[in-house]
Amino acid sequence: MKYRNRTYLRMFFYTMMLSIGFAACSKSETKDLKEDGTSTVIYDLPGDTTASLGDDTNGKEQRPFYTILFSFKTQQVRWVKTAADSASYLKNLDWDIAFSKEYNSYVVVNNGAIAGTPGYGGPGLGKILIIEKPYDQVLEAPSGDQFENQGIAGVGWDSGNGYGWFFYSLDNHICVPIKNRTFVLKTATGKYAKLELLNVYKGNPPVVTDLFWPAPYFTFRYFVQEDGSRDLKTQ
Repeated sequence: MKYRNRTYLRMFFYTMMLSIGFAACSKSETKDLKEDGTSTVIYDLPGDTTASLGDDTNGKEQRPFYTILFSFKTQQVRWVKTAADSASYLKNLDWDIAFSKEYNSYVVVNNGAIAGTPGYGGPGLGKILIIEKPYDQVLEAPSGDQFENQGIAGVGWDSGNGYGWFFYSLDNHICVPIKNRTFVLKTATGKYAKLELLNVYKGNPPVVTDLFWPAPYFTFRYFVQEDGSRDLKTQ
């Protein structure tokens, strides 16, 4: 399975990010709390906010976006900026998901067998299945055969194919996370987990109408079944 090599968002996200550094963060920022006592909730994980794809960078660097690695177990974050970073961080089991590509909007698992992904050549066993149910209603992971036959490497912009975690409007250039879509994963070590990607905007606002709201800042929650079973109940 090839890693999706899309160039989506190149022009569209650029418009969104031109003046992002000037946005005020006090505009009725509210967090949609997702604490259930079992899941881990991460608020405002910063993406690579210093990069830009366009010529008019407003103080940012015009360069590819650094890949950001995240461990479900430790919540450790590592940035891959150099070849030395790649050699040290990518081909091991210390991370489960990476925020990659334009504006870190493509979320990819750690899998050593999928060519083109950050973990390719390493020991990672990650795969993703998309479940069209609310997070709390996903009670059990699909079978291992389903992961083997239908599992994908990552999710990003849903342009109508049903494979993403957010919609993107060509009219207002706002990203809208898809509600009631849950991602069931195999982690880097092969354990079952579920993931809900909640927001790309700082403060996890319930609705964004401001083109210049600070982004990317990722809010998400997840649960890993440590006993190796497929049980994903969190309530």
